[in-house]
Amino acid sequence: MEYSQNENYNNMSLTKFESMLKTNDVLFFDSNEFENIIHHYLENGKISLAKKAIKLGLQQHPTSINLRLFKIEILVIENKFDEANTILEELHFLEPNNEEIFIQKANVLSKQDFHQEAINALLMALDLSNTPEDESDLYGLLGMEYLFLEQFENALLYFQKCLEIDLTDYSALHNVIYCFDFLDKNEEAIDFLNAYLDTNPYCEVAWHQLGRQYFSIKDYIRANSAFDFAIISDDTFVGAYLEKGKVLEKQQKYTEAIENYKITLALEDPTSFALLRIGYCYEKLGEDDLAVQFFNRTVEEDPLLDKGWIAITKFFNKKRNYQKALYYIKRAVNIDGDNVLYWKMFAKINLRLNFLEEAAEGFKRTLELGNYELDTWIYRADILIKLGEYDAAVYNLLQATEFYPESEEIEYRLGGLYFKLMQTDKGRYHLKNALRINNEHDFIIDELFPNLKNRPVVKEIILSSKKS
Repeated sequence: MEYSQNENYNNMSLTKFESMLKTNDVLFFDSNEFENIIHHYLENGKISLAKKAIKLGLQQHPTSINLRLFKIEILVIENKFDEANTILEELHFLEPNNEEIFIQKANVLSKQDFHQEAINALLMALDLSNTPEDESDLYGLLGMEYLFLEQFENALLYFQKCLEIDLTDYSALHNVIYCFDFLDKNEEAIDFLNAYLDTNPYCEVAWHQLGRQYFSIKDYIRANSAFDFAIISDDTFVGAYLEKGKVLEKQQKYTEAIENYKITLALEDPTSFALLRIGYCYEKLGEDDLAVQFFNRTVEEDPLLDKGWIAITKFFNKKRNYQKALYYIKRAVNIDGDNVLYWKMFAKINLRLNFLEEAAEGFKRTLELGNYELDTWIYRADILIKLGEYDAAVYNLLQATEFYPESEEIEYRLGGLYFKLMQTDKGRYHLKNALRINNEHDFIIDELFPNLKNRPVVKEIILSSKKS
């Protein structure tokens, strides 16, 4: 469907239409005016106004194919596919060679996940198309349908066809690179982008994508050059400065990286990513005060960015300033109580400060949130043993065996705990199991249960294992 490009004409039609809605007067509009009004409302997401315009338009122009196609578009949005199909059948009977009917048919099929059928409809529309612009749009739609089917080679073919018609179709360019990335074809992507840049040398988007491809294969020198050309093509291109900063970090050129990240802060509102990277760079340079300043700015900019809180907590952790590290991780936990990374770090810092009950609670919460790493179970068990909560420690370790059935670290602890609880048979079973898996780690008994090793039954089991 084509729309009038005369802005004043469109504005007059819109003003007239909205005035009519306020006064309840019924005014006449030609079908082109209705099409422009409806298109404007759909473009701006004003569905209810679009529906009113379609309803009135069809009252005044009941035979208009384009207005009925707009009605189908609304029905698709509302998931009323049967009603949409009924109208499509009627329109196809009236105009069997109208490509827009096949495009809408494809839209209906796609929304119902019938992507191969949608492709067939789009291919029929392609046969009926008359202009390169129409063909380009159809190639893009075909590419998207193949993406839905995860047929990336076919999708790639059609997105490339879009670029053959219009070199400045950057949406198609992004999709081409997306396909190459998914197919793990970095070298092919690089060749494609270099060929594209031969014909469009000042395309900052292509230089940016080329830099990213070189970065992914760790060719940092070429990546750096590509991002430089992206910046030459558009010196306000924030993405190029960010990516260049990442390359410079890989080259350990932290001062230059900071300069590039800071340019992005001047060009746009600060992003938490840039602030965080600047903090990391200052930390690498040993400029601790500036590092902390930018880590703080990161979490102020985006309080939900876990990397920001983790960075500032790790910073103080490394400096062995555990009290400050605890302060920041507590703030993080208060903001996002379901973040497993926060809870694990909370638990470890409390353990460093010998706050055993808080540490045990932290590891318990970590497990509840789905972190089933072996060290989480072990940390919690060891804390419970120190607190004298042997039954709780046993229960914790038995749960761990469901995930790690052949772990000597779990078995030694279970053996020791059962001996402590005077359940000798179970103690013998788990200690023998531990020694069978790895008899070099019997020092675990010494460390956690120093009095047990002198018991004759424990001595006998260990010596017997060592001999065998």
